[in-house]
Amino acid sequence: MKFAELKEKTIPELVALGEELRRELFNLRLQKASSQLEKTDRLRQLRRDIARVETRLTQLRRGQS
Repeated sequence: MKFAELKEKTIPELVALGEELRRELFNLRLQKASSQLEKTDRLRQLRRDIARVETRLTQLRRGQS
């Protein structure tokens, strides 16, 4: 996910996307704990995507572009 894609989304869309990403991260952590996770790099990617969403939300809430 690119930051440019997030710039086009509204606050409710970003909140929903963040929740969805967190759910997916939770499920992958469960898979990792039970040794069923095959794509371990997805965990890192999800954490970074969540950080991008949170950064954009903060920008919008502070009134920055």
